[in-house]
Amino acid sequence: MKCIGVLANCGKSRAPEVLKRLADMAKRLKLEVITDEETGALLKKCKSLPAAQLCGRVQALMALGGDGTMLRAVRALDGRNKPIIGVNIGSLGFLTSVAEGELGRALQCLAADDYTTSVRAVMEAVVLRNGAEIARFRGLNDVVVSSGQSTRVITLDVSVESEKVTSYICDGLIVSTPTGSTGHSLSAGGPILTPDTQAFVISLICPHTLSSRPLVVPDRSVVSTVVTKSSGELRLTVDGQVGQPLAVGDCVSVRRSRKSVRFIHLPGYSYFGVLRQKLNWRGSTV
Repeated sequence: MKCIGVLANCGKSRAPEVLKRLADMAKRLKLEVITDEETGALLKKCKSLPAAQLCGRVQALMALGGDGTMLRAVRALDGRNKPIIGVNIGSLGFLTSVAEGELGRALQCLAADDYTTSVRAVMEAVVLRNGAEIARFRGLNDVVVSSGQSTRVITLDVSVESEKVTSYICDGLIVSTPTGSTGHSLSAGGPILTPDTQAFVISLICPHTLSSRPLVVPDRSVVSTVVTKSSGELRLTVDGQVGQPLAVGDCVSVRRSRKSVRFIHLPGYSYFGVLRQKLNWRGSTV
């Protein structure tokens, strides 16, 4: 690998220091570094480009920050077949598999092509109003239909492959990929899926019946959610970062995208090792 792109969370206090170390190490390894324009403001010694152009020029993309930075980087790729690696300079991170202290090792592995990749499913969410498409989004983690800051419940009709599942009275609904199963869905009581599982998880936010449980469906299915009743604010949110307001009658249709994303892992990476560390799994203390 000869050229990598770098996107950083410039709001992190350690970002300038980490970027300087990255640039110095990359120079010694004869790796060209190109940044997006925001990151370039902190690393003026490297070439910077708008994110869309950057992703078209580089061989791989490195995200410095936390999971939010990884999600932003995946959105910048917009389906391009370029692998991505996350370096954690934040707190809790399931997507950033490289610790800050391993930055040098990560660059060495990239320069030597000594790494593995895993394919992560990406979902597409289409918003239909009166049968016409009004918005389309790509998401790595999840699609959420919720009542926003309102305390009033909403009613959602959910279908899988045009077959009605049921009507839910709740505060909201989450459709997540396996990668996103450790995000918002997990907080709502959903299961953890390994990244290679070919499925979606449908989880509810504060359902108003004890019989409501998370539902796992094949990711070849189309999951449709129609807002049938609401007396307050409604919003669609994708990966917690983008989205738009919804109205009663709107339909949010979710399916797996034909274009996935590849995550780079250093030698010795273990998905279950990440879970043990991040979720503080320690086993029996007896």
